[in-house]
Amino acid sequence: MRFSTVSKLALTVAGCSVAMLAPAPADAQDRQSIRWATSNTGSYGYMIGNVMGNILEEAMDGQVVVTINPYPNTTAAMKAAMDGEAEVGYTADVGMRGLYDGGTGFEGYQPGMGLLVHTWYAYPMESFMAVSTDIADQFECWSSFSGEPVFYTTAGFMNWHNFRRIHDALGYEFNHVEIDPSTQADALAGGSIRGATAYTTAGRSLASYWRETELRADVTVINPCEDEIATLTEAGLAPLEIDPTIAFSQDVGVDVVYGVPIYFAYNVRPDMDEELVYTMISAFYDARERLVDADPGFTPLANDFIGTQVGGIGANPDIPVHPGLARFLKEHDAWNDAWTIAEN
Repeated sequence: MRFSTVSKLALTVAGCSVAMLAPAPADAQDRQSIRWATSNTGSYGYMIGNVMGNILEEAMDGQVVVTINPYPNTTAAMKAAMDGEAEVGYTADVGMRGLYDGGTGFEGYQPGMGLLVHTWYAYPMESFMAVSTDIADQFECWSSFSGEPVFYTTAGFMNWHNFRRIHDALGYEFNHVEIDPSTQADALAGGSIRGATAYTTAGRSLASYWRETELRADVTVINPCEDEIATLTEAGLAPLEIDPTIAFSQDVGVDVVYGVPIYFAYNVRPDMDEELVYTMISAFYDARERLVDADPGFTPLANDFIGTQVGGIGANPDIPVHPGLARFLKEHDAWNDAWTIAEN
């Protein structure tokens, strides 16, 4: 059964109807159940989970029934999958790093069933830097932000974690100033922060508070310099190109924005059947062009499905890869022998 309805476009892509809140039909009793743990209802991760659930049911020709289960945040969704409450857990490459390092939210955590491994990366969220236009000439590269007071989005959020690892890779000082996001325009104008991290989803949509900022203030994007891009690429954090005319409603001073991606994923434990995971990824690959009709956030995936998977793994190459994904990447000549295939 479903716990929500999906958009009309999602239904068109999936080619099937949404089950309402009612007991599963008799034939569903014989199908394999896949519980899909996502972020809270109304979130982008939850909506995309619904689309993916329908695609998978269609591809498996009635052999599986997918249930979308929302959780308060990505950490809770990850733990649900690792503790056996779900088969698929919503996460991101930054969250996977925190899990394997025992970071915030995972201190002392012991999974009931097993750790998540690289399985399927769905869309990127790109982090970059912006300043008030009247001081933009004081900034040349991201090195200009080292030690400066910056609002790197709310502390603990994924883009905040992203810029922490960016600064670590570049050897810069991370000096975060916590503010209410709704006051960002005033903080930039008043000088209490010298810059602010901005981010887009799939190179297109600005966060709502950033939309308010750009309506109230003139901002300029500061891109990393070539040597910084090279260092980040070597560290597995290769920046992506973003069209500023799509993301912003004003001229932000650059023809191309370079943002370091966070790869959001729907990962599973190693004990999920290899054939099922391979079929799942292959179904998403075959549907990649139609997925854009369901949501434009799938555009980067449709443009470079293989590269999205490689990018997600490359951000944390020490974390094992599910055998189903490894098989898929090998068939597409994209497997790196330095990676490790997860063992059940």
